[in-house]
This record gives sequence, structure tokens and C-alpha cells, in this order.
Amino acid sequence: MKKTDIARRKFMGKLAVVLSYAGLGPLQLSAQNRARQGSGAVAGKPDPKKAADYDKLIKLANNENPYGPPEGVMKAMNDAWKYGNRYAAPDGGLIDAIAEHHQVKPENVLVGCGSSEILKIVDDAFLPDHKLVVGVDPTYFATNSKAKAIAVPLTKTYDANMKEIIRVTKANARDVGVVYICNPNNPTGRIVPKDEIKMLLDSIPGDIPVFIDEAYHHFVDDPNYEPSGKYVIEGRKVIIARTFSKIAALAGMRLGYAIAPKELIDQLKPFVMSYNTNTIVKFGGAASLKDTANEARIKQLNKQIRDRVTSELKAMGYEVIPSQTNFFMVNVKKDVTPVAEDFLKKGFVVGRKFSPMTEWLRVSVGTDEEMKGFMKTFKEIFPAQPTAQTKAG
Repeated sequence: MKKTDIARRKFMGKLAVVLSYAGLGPLQLSAQNRARQGSGAVAGKPDPKKAADYDKLIKLANNENPYGPPEGVMKAMNDAWKYGNRYAAPDGGLIDAIAEHHQVKPENVLVGCGSSEILKIVDDAFLPDHKLVVGVDPTYFATNSKAKAIAVPLTKTYDANMKEIIRVTKANARDVGVVYICNPNNPTGRIVPKDEIKMLLDSIPGDIPVFIDEAYHHFVDDPNYEPSGKYVIEGRKVIIARTFSKIAALAGMRLGYAIAPKELIDQLKPFVMSYNTNTIVKFGGAASLKDTANEARIKQLNKQIRDRVTSELKAMGYEVIPSQTNFFMVNVKKDVTPVAEDFLKKGFVVGRKFSPMTEWLRVSVGTDEEMKGFMKTFKEIFPAQPTAQTKAG
């Protein structure tokens, strides 16, 4: 659970607390904020905040698409600049394209400034002072300054403990405002299987909204996974969040959306800021949804490079959590904060810290050349270890 400011996962949070099994404790900083803190200027190292340094750095920290938007998406955005001086310009058919993509109606779609705004809107709508959010720990979510969370630890295989999520939700049903599931989970890259999603929805009270964040679903090839949009079509109290920041390569343009039953969308709309998304990216988003060939290409490249790098790390004796995303976690057996500084000295931006997994380094998958450079640098920083056995399957 974490705190942000309005780019993916940027919630307001100063005084929020986590209701853990050991009692009340301080809310952990968000991955996004930890990244910014960990990748700031360090004496004698490149400063990512300076354009000259930023452009030279290999950026493996924010799970971005390293290849950039494809030509068709760039053209769609460039052609939309004629609307740059208008507020209520056409949206490039974005809402209709999203609705068609998910086989829902336009009334089931809500567009946001990245999926971060969707998270903030859900927070405002369903987590007033006395309400709780239930989710795993660690994951990628934040609550507002007044909300509390029941944080369920991951299993020994780094998976969501769905039976425990169901148990604590039912036990606190009167006070739970939202159940949050990041699928695949960030930072572990692990999926929640489709039968467990169904079990969750069938087991908890039907009036509790379930918010499923599918930011990384495009990268999954595990047959036990499936997107949860069908539950929206069924009319379940489910909100699905998607983003154009990952496989679509529009992270800096800020576009995301939610699909949900109309009654939930109507509850969210009052919390949407007017003119919350720019016209240019709406045209890019609509074009991106249609470019399935590029999506497939990026997915294949990502898997090929990710699997090669993680195999090399395991051969060196380091435990790696099997990932279904465009990032992975490797256990470097020491606190990741100084590790990030070591990489920064060598021109690589890495190093999320997700408490309690403080010795697990999350690494975004870059291009083939970038990841070869990462492995070269990793070997310079870390020695080979006795072969490790990964707990996750």
C-alpha cells in the first residue's frame, strides 16, 4: 500500500495507516515515490532530473515500454495537434474504441489521467473516513489520508493469499469499502488465477466493490489467467483499471481508464476533474487499441528478453520470482537502496524498495542491448552465488 501524487499511483497520503496483523503501523511509501527518492541526485552520480543526464541513463525502474509509441500512434497524435487550443475537442473515438474493445457500452467507461487518477477517484468515492481497503502486501495501491488498509501478506510463493483476503473481507464486511487486486501484481509479477478471482467474487458480500488493476495484463501468457472484464458485463460490482502507460508506450502522455457497471461509473464521475485528459493522447489511445500487431510484437520481445535475463540470474545463483509482466524481482541479498546507487554510478536507474521485500530488486525489462548492459553491470556488482531454488512455480 502506498502514497502518490497524480501520475500512475499518485494518491494523496500523509497520515494513512495500515491495519496489519501486528496492529497499527505507518503506511509505506508508494513505489512511485520511493523510485523518485531513490533515483534522485547523488554526489558523483548522474542526476536523472537533469535532461542531459536523463537522456544518457538506461531506465529500468518504471516498467515503461522502452521502444516508444509505434508510427501509427504517433501519426494519430500529431494529426490531433489542431485541437491543442480547445477544451472540449473530439476524443478521437477513444470512448467508443474502449467500449468496443471490452464489449461494453460507452456508459461503462471512465477515462482518467493515467490509471493513477482512476485509483484516486475510486479512493475518494469508496473510502470515506471509516472505510477500509483490503489488499495484499506488497502491492501497488495507495489510500487517501484518512483511509486504513488491511494488508494481507503474500504467500511463501509470493502469491496473493486469496482465502485470507476473503476471510478478512468477510470478517470486516461492514467496514470494507474496496477490495483491491493488482493482477498481475506489482511488484512481484505474479498473477491471480482466474478461478481465484471467481472465488473472491463469489465469496464476499456482493455490495463490496472489487477493484482489479490490470495495468500489466497485456504481457501475460499463463493459461490460468484471464482479464476480468466479463464480470463487468455480468453486472458484478467490479471496477477494472487499464493504462496506456505500459505496453502502449504512452507513460508520459498520461492516459488510463476504468470499465465498470453504469451504477459504479455514476458513483465515480462526481470525483473526476474537468478536462482531466489531454486531447492529443486520446487520439493516440484510440489508435493504440487498434494496433494489435505492435502489441503482440512488444509482448514477444519482452518475454524473450525477460526469460533470458532471469535465466542468467538464476544460473548465477540468485533467486528470481517468475514474472508474467515487463519487470521481474531478483533477491540481491542486501538492502536495495545502496544497490540502486551502485547501478546509478554505472548509468542504470533501478532499485525499487517494496517493504517488507527490502532485499528484492525490481528491474524493468529494457531493450536487448539495455539488458545485456544490465547483466554486465550486475556481474560487476555481485558475485556468483550457489544455485538458488525459486519458491514460486
